Amino acid sequence: MKKKMMVWAMMLMVSVTTFAHTMEGVSERIIREFKKEFAEAKDVQWETGKAFVKATFTLHGQVMFAYYSNDAALLAVTRNITTHQLPMGLLTEVKKHYAGYWISDLFEMVSVNETSYYITLENGDAKLILKSTDSLSWQVYKKEKKGTI
Repeated sequence: MKKKMMVWAMMLMVSVTTFAHTMEGVSERIIREFKKEFAEAKDVQWETGKAFVKATFTLHGQVMFAYYSNDAALLAVTRNITTHQLPMGLLTEVKKHYAGYWISDLFEMVSVNETSYYITLENGDAKLILKSTDSLSWQVYKKEKKGTI
């Protein structure tokens, strides 16, 4: 019996230490707001930056990211998506105008009153990041030439 109690105490200590470490530097107010908004979130991990706090978590089997300002305002929620989850107009435009590129990143971002999509396209010479806020067309957000070795 004593061994079981000791094992439980060790497990509790490890889980409390891990929990405290992942939440280090995150205000109680942000944590409260997160729990209110994402009550069913699992595997929450926190990262703090200068201008925002990022929570990485799983909700209904989907890995998501929530960004909070330092005063606990929810700035945006993002999730990686597949091309099949893109609005049809955006998918059609990618296939039509960027056939020579492959997709290296694709995510949806929901902020206060807007849903945006970001796609990173690459070929041997260039890397393009496109953004859409209207679900119909893409705008070039960033363009980089790839260097030669």
